[in-house]
Amino acid sequence: MKISKLETFIVDGGWRAWTYVKVETDEGITGWGECSDTRVPHAVEGMVRDFAVVLIGQDPRAYEARFIDMARMTRSSSGGIAARAMAGIECALVDIAARARGISVTELLGGPTRDTVRLYWSHCGTTRVRHHDLVGAPPIKSWADVTALGKEVVARGFTALKTNIVMPGKDGTWFSGFGGFGVTMGPADEWAPNGLIKHIEKHIGTLRDAVGPDVDINLDLNWHFKPEACMRIAKALEPFNLHWLEIDTTNPDALAQIKQSTSTRICTGETLIHMNGYLPFFQRNAADMYMLDVPWNGIVQGKKVGDLAAAFQCNVAPHNHYSHLSTHMSAALCATLGNVRIMEIDIDDVPWKDELVTHAPEIINGHMTIPKGPGWGTALNEEVARAHPWDQRKSPHAKNMLQAKSF
Repeated sequence: MKISKLETFIVDGGWRAWTYVKVETDEGITGWGECSDTRVPHAVEGMVRDFAVVLIGQDPRAYEARFIDMARMTRSSSGGIAARAMAGIECALVDIAARARGISVTELLGGPTRDTVRLYWSHCGTTRVRHHDLVGAPPIKSWADVTALGKEVVARGFTALKTNIVMPGKDGTWFSGFGGFGVTMGPADEWAPNGLIKHIEKHIGTLRDAVGPDVDINLDLNWHFKPEACMRIAKALEPFNLHWLEIDTTNPDALAQIKQSTSTRICTGETLIHMNGYLPFFQRNAADMYMLDVPWNGIVQGKKVGDLAAAFQCNVAPHNHYSHLSTHMSAALCATLGNVRIMEIDIDDVPWKDELVTHAPEIINGHMTIPKGPGWGTALNEEVARAHPWDQRKSPHAKNMLQAKSF
């Protein structure tokens, strides 16, 4: 069996792009991988094209060898865009390897270790503040709306949720200033005023009252704050018994300082790549648990990170702010590991999300059933994908940048 063609699809996900890699073979078996990156999807697409020169004509079932080929090709520019393209391709190759044997990726990689995986409702409130019109959900205009959403989470069978710093109001917004992922021009001082600390307490307290003491709550701070602010926020949230406070950083020593300063549990890792990216954090015991992004690491490389985390007595939780293909990929990872904490999924989403794949995830009482079909147990519906092309000019990020005249 030989690789005959690589193709990418950049699909409209409403406020972000979903990027897919299709790998075809001379025996008619096709594999799919997702490697979504909202901000630079065309850069990922270009890397996939560049990798074709070392992949066409090679055996896709030897996915470790193909990964090494790509790693050698990009050894002077490893990580970043290259790693994401490699991940999408690797996932497609693994899909082919499993389909060629008539088994699931889970079986190919030694599972299953579980039949279902617990989910948390991600961007809970965040999406309705920013994009309620796109997902057909009520907006978040008041604290009463936050309470109603918390009760909805419980009523729909979920036992965990994750939110960002939501700002209810007439023109509902959410906190994205002080740098972080903000794209508008302005200061990036990444500190937390006293009023913001009080607002965060109000937000998490309102959710805790709504969902009760047994539902797990996660708060994602992204890249918005420097360590001093993170420590103050973590300390303020100790009474609410968070499942975790999520903090992104490239500095394991700074994160370890935050962790040691509070009883609030700390999570990190969604942007770390491969074992060498995670190792310094494991060695410093810098967090209580670690996010692991399959579309940016790949399924096999992701499993290696998960196994390394187990050696350091740590749980992992797949980062899954993507489409249903990624959800199936992440579920397969969960089914091959014995140290999984929980898995992320976006519930509020664009109406064509289910139509994009041949089989949508089966979710029962806040748990996803591990797919048993060949490969990922799903594939991209190309007709639907082509009907929803991504237009970067219409993305919220591009609009914000244009308004700020930052380029």
